[in-house]
Amino acid sequence: MQNKGLVKLFALLFGLVSIYQLSFTFKAKQIENAAEEIAISKIDDTEEGYRAKRSAEETAYLEAIATDTVFNMGIAKFTYNEVKQKAMNLGLDLKGGISATLQISIRDILKGLANHTKDPVFNKALDDAAEIQKNSQNTYLEDFFIAFDKIKGDTKLASPDIFYTKALDGEISGNMTDDEVKAIISTKIDESVVSAFEVLRKRIDEFGVTQPTIQRIGTSGRILVELPGVKDKERAIKLLQSTAQLEFWDAYKGEQFFPFLAQANEVLKDVVSPKTETAEQEPQDTEDAQDSAIDDLLGEAETDSTTVSTVNPIFDLIRGQGYQGGPIIAQFEAKDKETIENYLSMSQVRALLPAEQRYAKFVFGKPKKGSELLDLYALKGNRENEPELSGAVVTDARNQFGATGKSEVSMQMNAKGAKIWEEMTGNAYTQGSQIAIVLDNVVYSAPGVTTGPIAGGSSSISGDFSLNEAIDLANVLRAGKLPASADIIQSEVVGPSLGQEAIDSGKMSFMIALALVLVWMVFYYGKAGAFADVAMALNILLIFGILSGLGAVLTLPGIAGIVLTIGMSVDANVLVFERIREELAKGKGQKEAIQDGFSNALSSILDANITTGLTALILFIFGTGPIKGFATTLIIGIGTSLFTAIFITRLLIDWYSNRGGNLAFSTPITKNLFRDIRIDFLSKRKIAYIISGAFIVVSLGSLFTNSLDQGVDFVGGRTYQVRFNHDVSASEITGVLSSPDVFGSANAKIFGDANQVKITTKYLVEETGSEVDEQIRKTLYTALQPYFEGLTYEEFISDADTKTVGLLKTDKVSPTIADDIKQESFWAVLGSLIVVFLYILIRFKKWQYSLGAVAAVFHDVLIVLGVFSLTYKFMPFSMEIDQAFIAAILTVIGYSLNDTVVVFDRVREFFNEHTGWKFDRVVNASLSSTLSRTLNTSLTTLVVLLAIFIFGGDSIRGFMFALIVGVIVGTYSSLFIATPVMYDTVNKLEGKKKEED
Repeated sequence: MQNKGLVKLFALLFGLVSIYQLSFTFKAKQIENAAEEIAISKIDDTEEGYRAKRSAEETAYLEAIATDTVFNMGIAKFTYNEVKQKAMNLGLDLKGGISATLQISIRDILKGLANHTKDPVFNKALDDAAEIQKNSQNTYLEDFFIAFDKIKGDTKLASPDIFYTKALDGEISGNMTDDEVKAIISTKIDESVVSAFEVLRKRIDEFGVTQPTIQRIGTSGRILVELPGVKDKERAIKLLQSTAQLEFWDAYKGEQFFPFLAQANEVLKDVVSPKTETAEQEPQDTEDAQDSAIDDLLGEAETDSTTVSTVNPIFDLIRGQGYQGGPIIAQFEAKDKETIENYLSMSQVRALLPAEQRYAKFVFGKPKKGSELLDLYALKGNRENEPELSGAVVTDARNQFGATGKSEVSMQMNAKGAKIWEEMTGNAYTQGSQIAIVLDNVVYSAPGVTTGPIAGGSSSISGDFSLNEAIDLANVLRAGKLPASADIIQSEVVGPSLGQEAIDSGKMSFMIALALVLVWMVFYYGKAGAFADVAMALNILLIFGILSGLGAVLTLPGIAGIVLTIGMSVDANVLVFERIREELAKGKGQKEAIQDGFSNALSSILDANITTGLTALILFIFGTGPIKGFATTLIIGIGTSLFTAIFITRLLIDWYSNRGGNLAFSTPITKNLFRDIRIDFLSKRKIAYIISGAFIVVSLGSLFTNSLDQGVDFVGGRTYQVRFNHDVSASEITGVLSSPDVFGSANAKIFGDANQVKITTKYLVEETGSEVDEQIRKTLYTALQPYFEGLTYEEFISDADTKTVGLLKTDKVSPTIADDIKQESFWAVLGSLIVVFLYILIRFKKWQYSLGAVAAVFHDVLIVLGVFSLTYKFMPFSMEIDQAFIAAILTVIGYSLNDTVVVFDRVREFFNEHTGWKFDRVVNASLSSTLSRTLNTSLTTLVVLLAIFIFGGDSIRGFMFALIVGVIVGTYSSLFIATPVMYDTVNKLEGKKKEED
């Protein structure tokens, strides 16, 4: 081998760089372990809420040393922040955290661009687009344009009632065509999504999550956010979805609306049905009822707690009142908020407002800690329903502590805002009224002004905030408001305890698989196998080093990808060693055999790895989250495997050989294995066709009748992984959750051990708000509470690192994105087949080779699907068809092609060497000569896959099962399907040519 010095230099440099990169991961782990020990020493486990206190203490310690030098390498020093930044990123399934796909509401942006027009054509097009979206792969904007074109008639997008508005004047003119307006609106939409992206990025940066991920998904208005290791998941979700619509309104005095409430109460008596039967009581006339109600509000009448009132729709719900001259009208329970809002929005109720109050805006206040009561305010609205001052004027916001020691948010306004603010505060001071500070239609506070007009635009917001609430509000105001609502249409929440279990199982499977492969190589190839093991160890070091250096995210499927790479990297060494054995068998000397073996195997190695790499690349392009992690490690592994197998193994073997060492590339046990094999594979092809045909028919029959167990990735829904402290019955859990008063329909399956279930439901799947998610979790807990032993709701949903019982993981996928995932998966599989067909066509220059390879791949995919369809109902692990399964299918495609290409490469070689042989002899000889390599690689890979399947954890067991079936079927198809199909099509073509001649 030439340039040995260069290879040694590169190997040394790559190894040192990898060790350098990985050192930050080990140092970060060491520091975090120390922080955990300090927290444990300070907080005893007998203290109430000790887990939360320890977590806070640990976080405080790490924040305190964030800028301290913690790692001195001699040539450079690094702070903890720098160490953490350079450490390997762990995915959600290993670290716990949140992954969410947010859909920015293009509908809201369009309405804003059209100045919230009442134009019937425009609004109908918005509604029609929402319907089209349910079965469409277009973006919402594309479907809006389609819907508008169908119903527009003479209406134009450039109409003054639609997009020819004051805000867009100068960009859109009244004489523009619809196509011209569409281009401008598309640009505006894209700008709004970019704005939303930047707002979310700033919020996440302020939130302080280490190594977050945020990226746009195409042009759909979707944004993927991953927050690994985040502790307070509910807080993070609220931060992501908050539109931060900050507004300042003048508030009415509460007592001004007492007569209105009394009149509204009387009107509603005839509209609203009483909740219960009317109690026996003396009739009251209307005037007495009004007087009594007003007295109650003013606190001037004694209340008889024994009196049963059932005929006053509003007054029956009042639980308190504000102070004289204050902005609060009355207090209601939080559960009655929606009812009161509905009452006050009724046209017959609004009609009771006097002329000077007809635009009054009724808004509830922020819930107080430890109280279920909400304050009702009346704000001075207007015809346009727009505040006198909006949060757009805020240029800076910071959390601080007020004079009373409570958390507040100070803010600074721009010049325009400062001027309006001075006028508003001046009026409030003169009139003795209040200014309501409203965030996302909730009154946070309504302070009065006691010191005169506030100049300069500097002020503060108080509202009984906790420290975290004040920090989040300041972050949101500083980052800016989202241009439209952001709904979570797909999410995954993984608890840290589940992540630690995944790490433990991943380590176990990795070590066992590695040990088996290392031992097998030495057992089969002797000293040469030991050299291959050294190269493989370097390969592993390089994979982890490159992952760390690139900032790639390591996931559980990623670990599976690395372990699978170990198994597949053996293939390159096996190809080389088998060729060397063939050369030695021909009587060549050791050095010559080694040189020819490496040289002759190179073509097969490159072809096999390129085809696998192509499928991995397609998986990377179409995959998301953990699946992208699997593809990343597979791609990196293929590159490092080629380097170590071709150069490092060769370097070690040449070194040993030049020193006079003897290498037999076998052991006494394996010396004569697969020697002089002459199997007539082609004579058995008809039997193989019949067997494969039968399997395919059974598979297709099962797919049409039994179908597949589609996961929420493909059909939408919510899944919950729940663990109990004793074994449970999945069918019993299904029955409980499927009752009409719970979810109506749900499915529970044992997931791993018998005390753990995976629950799937489509209950309220169209609803995307965090409040709905919380409601469903509470419903789930209430239904399952009898199966737990004294577990509280807080413990059920907690994120404790040591959690072993309760809710461990949740997933949510809306039907819209589920359709998109299914579509992308289909194109990923089809795209990989097309790419591979073209590559083989280019490499072998005959379409028959491509046809044989693709036929074998179709055969393999159909049988894997058939096996899943036939067995998913009784297998003791999850066999859902989801994105991970698609990753498995693509990996099977790559592996099957790997085998097939090696055989085809030998066919091409023999065809050129033995020009006097008949084609059937060439094919049979090629299959026989590569049989040792085929079986050796397949068995090694199977051993690795079985190690992951057994020890790798519940979440990837179905994924591994698909790969195991795929490897077995792929090995068979490369021998009995791909090559025979190629042979038959070549023979048929040759027969036609002879007939024509």
